[in-house]
Amino acid sequence: MTYLLALDQGTSSSRSIVFDRAGRVVTMAQREFRQIYPQPGWVEHDPRDLWQTQLETAREALKQAKLRADQIQAVGITNQRETTLLWNRKTGEPVYNAIVWQDRRAESTCAALREQGHADTVLKKTGLRIDAYFSGTKLKWMLDHVPGARAQAERGELAFGTVDSWLIWQLTGGARHVTDVSNASRTMLFNVHTREWDDELLALLDIPKSLMPEALPSSAHFGEMQSEWLGAPLEIGGVAGDQQSALFGQACFAGGMAKNTYGTGCFMLMHTGERFQVSQNGLITTATAQPPGPQQYALEGSVFIGGAVVQWLRDGLKAIQSSSEVQALAESVPDAGGVVLVPAFTGLGAPYWQADARGSITGLTRGTTIAHIARAALESIAFQSAALLDAMARDAVAAGGVPVTELRVDGGACANDLLMQIQADLLGIPVVRPAVIETTALGAAYLAGLHSGVYGGLDELSKQWRAERTFHPTLSRERAAEKMAQWEHAVRQTVAP
Repeated sequence: MTYLLALDQGTSSSRSIVFDRAGRVVTMAQREFRQIYPQPGWVEHDPRDLWQTQLETAREALKQAKLRADQIQAVGITNQRETTLLWNRKTGEPVYNAIVWQDRRAESTCAALREQGHADTVLKKTGLRIDAYFSGTKLKWMLDHVPGARAQAERGELAFGTVDSWLIWQLTGGARHVTDVSNASRTMLFNVHTREWDDELLALLDIPKSLMPEALPSSAHFGEMQSEWLGAPLEIGGVAGDQQSALFGQACFAGGMAKNTYGTGCFMLMHTGERFQVSQNGLITTATAQPPGPQQYALEGSVFIGGAVVQWLRDGLKAIQSSSEVQALAESVPDAGGVVLVPAFTGLGAPYWQADARGSITGLTRGTTIAHIARAALESIAFQSAALLDAMARDAVAAGGVPVTELRVDGGACANDLLMQIQADLLGIPVVRPAVIETTALGAAYLAGLHSGVYGGLDELSKQWRAERTFHPTLSRERAAEKMAQWEHAVRQTVAP
């Protein structure tokens, strides 16, 4: 038997999953870690927590599988993106906590850059909007505010990395300071055309180039894991940011193929092939995870509140005791009874980009029950995702691309059959749930397996992908359009003037 180990370092927990050659989960171990909120809008992690929990879960997964490390063919890493770390090259000690992707402390820097007219330069080189979401301005904040950090950086004593780089540094005993193109493309410092750190962008943020890791293809030799960690040296052969890894794990390798991850938020990516396309409809462009070869791209849209709206029903409204109860409650009524819930608890993401929007419930009558609100909550996830796919479709048509013919889904909330049926009805295309929904970790395992020779190529991986269930649309396109118009009307009422 051939086995691959995926290290999946997320925002709230670290997981390790052992896969067999067929892409089936053999064992999985998971550990949560501390979230640090120094002040409103700031989110941090202790870098040591990320490393220790990841190592502990790797050991636990191998123990559960009753496998020795030398039975693992290769290791893949996938990670929360944009989270920013800075550490001493000599001691390996972090100079500050990791600043998490959700953190907004660098917004004033971003506002200044936008006011100075740099938005087009950043967009054309990186595919990204100037936003505190991305790593570059987080790194600048560290250099400007951590005592002694800038002087150390200018002397070449510090190393910057996203979470993948930090883990690789630890796993290889400081021998390798590397990242992959998918993670690099989320920093606002990486030119996705040249696949190099961009001197103009580095200068814009006053960041020394000596800080930056080497950026490799997503399937490559990232280093050798020291034998002291698991009992044998293991090659790290695949690395990708979590959403690009999920796209790869879903076998979306060609232009026009799309996936949506339903988690706390929702992340939709549509592969655009070798075409770098600047969205005209509120999306960003990102480098995909891929083996060596011509750079591939995807359009990406993010929904801030996806499955989190179900948590709000549970914790805020006390409408349900556990998230698993929401489907039965929503199915107890035939429709939402005209109720539309816009869960803009932290603003609206793509394609609206309205940071000052706040949540609303419209269409209430004396006949409205908590079941109607629960159904409207589920529908809100599908409405937001449908708006994303519509934006992608318009971008694709404008560029003469291939329209999306099905949506592949993953993430915890995709287990909700009612939500998936609502999604198919709104989109008018099949929604396909795979047999293995751990596609983020699977993508990292596939990338490592490609590099190590476990798989012969993308065709083999495409054939290996299996559907568990397909949800076909049952709603007329006219009725679907009416429902989307209701949603857009509710959004317009929500957005602050």
